[in-house]
Amino acid sequence: MELDGPPHPASIAAVALGAPLALAPEAWARVAQARRVVESLSERGVRGYGINTGVGALCDVLIDRPRQRALSRNIVLSHACGLGEPLGREETRAVMAAQVAGYSRGASGVRPEIVETLLALLDADILPAVPSRGSVGYLTHAAAIALVLIGEGRARHGGETMPGAEALRRIGRAPLVLEAKEGLSLVNGTPCSTGLACLALHRIALLLDWADAAAALSHDALGSQLGTFDADALALRRSEGLQAVGANLRGWLDGSARLAARAGRRTQDPLSLRAVPHIHGAARDALARAEAVVADELASVTDNPAVGGTPEAPEVRSQAHAVAAALALALDALAPAAAALAAVSERRIDRLVNPLVSGLPAFLADEGGVSSGFMIAQCTATALVAENRRLSLPASLDGGITSALQEDVLTHATPAATKLLQIVDNLRDVLAIELLAGAQASELHGGAAPAPRLQALVARIRRDIPFYADDRPLGDDIERLRVLLSRPPHEVIRP
Repeated sequence: MELDGPPHPASIAAVALGAPLALAPEAWARVAQARRVVESLSERGVRGYGINTGVGALCDVLIDRPRQRALSRNIVLSHACGLGEPLGREETRAVMAAQVAGYSRGASGVRPEIVETLLALLDADILPAVPSRGSVGYLTHAAAIALVLIGEGRARHGGETMPGAEALRRIGRAPLVLEAKEGLSLVNGTPCSTGLACLALHRIALLLDWADAAAALSHDALGSQLGTFDADALALRRSEGLQAVGANLRGWLDGSARLAARAGRRTQDPLSLRAVPHIHGAARDALARAEAVVADELASVTDNPAVGGTPEAPEVRSQAHAVAAALALALDALAPAAAALAAVSERRIDRLVNPLVSGLPAFLADEGGVSSGFMIAQCTATALVAENRRLSLPASLDGGITSALQEDVLTHATPAATKLLQIVDNLRDVLAIELLAGAQASELHGGAAPAPRLQALVARIRRDIPFYADDRPLGDDIERLRVLLSRPPHEVIRP
């Protein structure tokens, strides 16, 4: 991807997954112009936060030109106090891609060499080790990336960990000596929360399609009513997401002899089956709203201060654009939507394993009593749903006071993104359980054939994971199915 204007969230997610990133000539020109503005501000002694002043509660302490390099370096070192396991490869790439996109707006004032080094690290897939915990916003995560640029910290490539200086050597670069404002720009803004949000949006969009597939498989295996997702009936409710889910379900269930054979046996199905378009559709609508907010964030300048004007008439604007309240609120709203997908999936799993409502062998076991089948897999799904319920509490209301009352309101956009990613991981595993249980139920059902697309889906699952007969740890099967869920369903069952 060659970046000129603001990227779409899907573009940042693509870079997170490994796509290349480059800047268009116009973007490079903006970066260079902003740097010239910073140098002019520094030379003229125009007061600018983090340029020639301290940061946080030290914002009124003036820093003379000879010490501005030291200020930039010290900001990076002092802010690098994150803890915990490092972010994953995709998460780190997402943050770095959003960081480059932010600098390309031409208001941060870092030298082109900073951006070149970030791009070179991405291109080589040599990534800073970014501790995942310890930041109320973005500072510690961003500082861990900045450490590598100055030859400090640690980086990872595949399974190898190396010092920051070695990472730079491998891409043919020497450690950077940070100039005025660069230390602050490297730890500032919202690239951390925005990059992670882009990745969360991508993963949720993928799992929404899998949720529809899993629901269709359960619907078919349980012999539910054929006309539940009729287009005319669903058109009575206004929701783009609902209509999209209805169309998906009709596609998955088209041609099901099993459903045709049971037509008219029930007045209506239970809500975990009948309300799939409404619950899944609401999650799709929530995703669309969140995507609009993330797109706005990517199109915004979130560095504080932002620079503008010209080298002859430089301007510095101190503001609060690094406060990502809108993003935090949007991600907090998306979290329960993703959790609801897992919750209704668990309810369908329960119906599949419960002989009182399924008409199938208890717990989908081949030999009840001797075999427990999917009994504990449903317990696992229940545990993950309960964890999601706890994670769905809003991060944006956590509050807190830092930096000696200078930062007396905190919106926690990055924690909102990281806990959303945890919810999405749990959703993926609950859907994996439903797909495994649905495949088992479909094969135990006998009688009339399921829908052709569902037959193809079950066959694809069976290529990797055989019928379950209490002959191996079921947790391993769930983990193996994660690979399948990393691709869209239509790609997985393609001949």
